[in-house]
Amino acid sequence: MDATIAGQVALRNEPVQARSTARLAALMDAAAAVVDEIGYERLTTAMVAERAGASIGTVYRYFPDRIAVLQALGARNLERALTRIADEAATAEHDDWVSALTASLEILIDAFRTEPGFRSLRVGDVIDLRPAPNEIPFKSVVAAALLDSLVARFDVPDNDDVRFAFETAIEISDALAARAFARNPDGDVSFLDAGGDIVASLLVPHFGMPTKG
Repeated sequence: MDATIAGQVALRNEPVQARSTARLAALMDAAAAVVDEIGYERLTTAMVAERAGASIGTVYRYFPDRIAVLQALGARNLERALTRIADEAATAEHDDWVSALTASLEILIDAFRTEPGFRSLRVGDVIDLRPAPNEIPFKSVVAAALLDSLVARFDVPDNDDVRFAFETAIEISDALAARAFARNPDGDVSFLDAGGDIVASLLVPHFGMPTKG
């Protein structure tokens, strides 16, 4: 895991062998499936063990409690999303910040549709709204990574005001996406479109609207 992410996940033991890594992945896959079915609030370590076909001792070998399971799953969701976003932002077909950002946000929307457990848990911020002073909220990591990718490729400003506006846009977009998928597994388009409109209204004053040549 990325150092920023890994520092916020409390694993009892880091897997050092392929078998251990596969066992940990199976536990997290099981947790994701349970969260997808009943939500993160009701998940227990016993459910994870049963779904993975493992003993409860195996779960506790890696995770001290259910919160650690959820934090690790949120961190994995985040890592997967950031990897896809970084790849997408670097794609040559995007010739302005609007195109790159829209495609990147579509990756997050796709995760709501296809990533087990993502609709409920997302990147894990929902289980820790008050992170410790030395921890960075996961959605802040997403916002910073997205903005960094835009700054690296396009002629957009980078300052405290921009970063605040950008993080605000991501927070609002995430909240509306969560609402869009609350009762509709495909996502309510009205809420998704509203999220896109709000993101644009917050960022265009800072970045300007690209002109097509």
